[in-house]
Amino acid sequence: MLKPQVNELQKLAKDKHNENKKYFDKLKKKAPKNLDYVMQDLHEAEFKKTNCLECANCCKTTGPLFTTADIERISKHFKQKPQQFIAQYLRIDEENDYVLQSVPCTFLEADNKCFIYDVRPKACREFPHTDRKKFQQIANLTLKNIEICPAAYNIVEEMKKRISL
Repeated sequence: MLKPQVNELQKLAKDKHNENKKYFDKLKKKAPKNLDYVMQDLHEAEFKKTNCLECANCCKTTGPLFTTADIERISKHFKQKPQQFIAQYLRIDEENDYVLQSVPCTFLEADNKCFIYDVRPKACREFPHTDRKKFQQIANLTLKNIEICPAAYNIVEEMKKRISL
């Protein structure tokens, strides 16, 4: 399967949106027992051939949620108090979560590497969440992520071939 380029990804994802939404609606109603295993396999296979540094679209277009543990870990890395880190980098969004003040991510370097990679937020470590347990429960998040991440797009396309509903 060809990896979609970021510039064509949004159009491809929009074209597939209704099909994917129907698929995920069915998946939520009756997820196969082996879903988590299939998703783990698909995720691992895709990320063997995907180099996130070639894209970094997630870092350029969206910001992660920062948990209390993330804030404590990252502020310690910067030798700051959590409140200093929050004041410098974060804001509270509509859902009362800590998020970056702006995108692209403050910590994204010109070569698409993350300045705080070793201490990055949990949401960044787990993105695009395609290997998460009970995958069917994050259908709405996945629909958003396939517009952002070529790997997530490929994983969902492969999933539809592997698990017919």
